[in-house]
Amino acid sequence: MSAVADVVPGRPLARPAFRRLTAAWVCTNVGDSALYLMMAVWAKQLTGSDAQAALVFAVLGMPALLAPVMGHVVDRVSRRAALIVVNVCVAVLLLALLTVHDASQVWVIYVVTFLYGCAGYTTGAAQSGLLRDMLPDDELASANGLFTTIDQALRLLSPLVGTALFVAFGPGAVVALTSTTFAATAVILLTVHVREREVVKEEGPSYWTQLSAGIRFIVAEPELARLTLVLAVGFGITGLTNVAIFPVLEALGLGAEALGVVVPVQGVGAVLGGLVAARVVRRLGERGTVVAGVLLLAVAMAGLLVLTLVAPVPEPWGLVALGVGLAMGGLGIPWIVVGASTYRIKVTPPELQGRTSAAMNVSFNLPQTVVTLVGAAALAVIDYRVLIAVSAVVLLAAAALGRAPLKRSTRPV
Repeated sequence: MSAVADVVPGRPLARPAFRRLTAAWVCTNVGDSALYLMMAVWAKQLTGSDAQAALVFAVLGMPALLAPVMGHVVDRVSRRAALIVVNVCVAVLLLALLTVHDASQVWVIYVVTFLYGCAGYTTGAAQSGLLRDMLPDDELASANGLFTTIDQALRLLSPLVGTALFVAFGPGAVVALTSTTFAATAVILLTVHVREREVVKEEGPSYWTQLSAGIRFIVAEPELARLTLVLAVGFGITGLTNVAIFPVLEALGLGAEALGVVVPVQGVGAVLGGLVAARVVRRLGERGTVVAGVLLLAVAMAGLLVLTLVAPVPEPWGLVALGVGLAMGGLGIPWIVVGASTYRIKVTPPELQGRTSAAMNVSFNLPQTVVTLVGAAALAVIDYRVLIAVSAVVLLAAAALGRAPLKRSTRPV
């Protein structure tokens, strides 16, 4: 049974349980954002190899392949208990990094990174179910928008803290900070009291049938299937932008260090997008919000293409124009995430929240990784402006798909 009826109606933050869950989200994101970049920098420092540093990000993406398993586990247990246990385990796991002192031990970084990624998918799935039990439908967009805003804001601030600690005191200081934040998150979650849905043991279906239930539910629900496809295409194709950004900077007469300016500007756009996402959902609906976000990305890509075609641009206008375009793209990203996630949580039965959350997370993480790898290979033989143009066209096609009339289906899961 949901706890919605037991709390005073209002905004999500009016609910004590949600306020505590938000505090836990802030705490865990402080540590997470400080750590993930430092791991790659540390691997580079130990080995002197760019490839081994990049491998950290590849290893971090690998748990996407196991996300359905973790979503299934979450659906079979208390989501609150799962969050507490995983945060405690991560706090302990990270201490293994304190044993790393030279290049021969870099494998420890990779193992910890992989398990850390698994923990991220598990907590994401558990949190989705907890929000479903905690909040009514009309507060889900506000909750998702707030969490996205916090995530984007801390991705701007926490890496600076992590870098400062790394430079001043070494990697051990960053590990200690992150381990402490995860332990503190577990303590905060102990104070979150919510009446969770009853865990129902699934009898009859095989394990593989249970495991794929989230994917099958998404496929069988036409609107959710379409939003997930738009999400996958929209985020996936931005992998080409990740590849093209350095040639863009060169075309504008900017050094690679300019990335340190424009990426935070994109982050500011994402923070603003998160702040207004709930309002946009109320005005446009979940689907309209996703489409608007994809269109903003398409406009940003088109502007980037025009900018490179007229380059060189007199300083500092090239940097300013690039920052404006990336900020516009950053504004659209939370709209896509909040719109799709809110709809998914609303239409998914409580017993499938973990598995549909995991499936949707894979849909926007894995395609981007694959497209980035393909784009990196293509850049050797294709002009970078072609990649940007392809990104803009595909994003427009994804927006058109989101706007197309849809005949609803009653096919069972």
